Amino acid sequence: MSLHEAFANALISPDLPCPDGLFSSNGADPASRFAVYRNNVHSSLINALVTAYPVTFQLVGEAFFRAMAGLFVQACPPTQPLISEYGSAFPAFIQDFEPAASVPYLADVARLERLRVRAYHAADTPSLDQQAVLQALQGQTDLGKLRLQLHPSLATLNSAYAVVAVWAAHQTEGAMATLNPWHAQGALVLRQGLAVKVFTIDAGSVAFIDSLSHGTELEMAVTHALEASAEFDLHQCLTVLISHDAITHLHLEEKVSP
Repeated sequence: MSLHEAFANALISPDLPCPDGLFSSNGADPASRFAVYRNNVHSSLINALVTAYPVTFQLVGEAFFRAMAGLFVQACPPTQPLISEYGSAFPAFIQDFEPAASVPYLADVARLERLRVRAYHAADTPSLDQQAVLQALQGQTDLGKLRLQLHPSLATLNSAYAVVAVWAAHQTEGAMATLNPWHAQGALVLRQGLAVKVFTIDAGSVAFIDSLSHGTELEMAVTHALEASAEFDLHQCLTVLISHDAITHLHLEEKVSP
């Protein structure tokens, strides 16, 4: 094992000793200096998770969250230098973390919070003017073949729990007292300007938006939405997307002359 590998492994695992070959330029004990550095790294990574997952933190409390996050840091050390990207695997870790089983919606709340982080840092792709989108949709003769390209910040989540309601309740004092998290809920996350927004949407809208995100034509996207929910409302879903500047391009497949 190289010195770099030994250093990296010991930095993440508190039970490993200070790697051989380290020395201090001022004569201080290398093991003591390394222990301080390792503690600072762990604290920084755990604090990054606290920042990225504030509602998840509130749901389980500081002691539980920091203990869980500490185990995550050991299991999933950073693989890139961007601290904003760290913790993308945290929701999946929570899903399999047995001590968190008493809060079954915790992993999905964490997934929603991760989508918010990703939305905030997504590319600044210009959106189409709302009026231009409406005119294009109204004037299109082959509407079913249209492909709608959506903003990079946009993402959806289907949950067996009321994740948007749980998240929203933690934005207001005292709202948790009347909250019922035990029903399915879909979520739409997007950034409009600098503000990241979260909306409750039905399963049909989730299927519709996911289809559009994969480049599916409008007609087929509607078919997928109705398969997911017979009550899917196309007008309502498009209104949400248009009014929040979620559409960046409109594409219509050109017909090839014989």
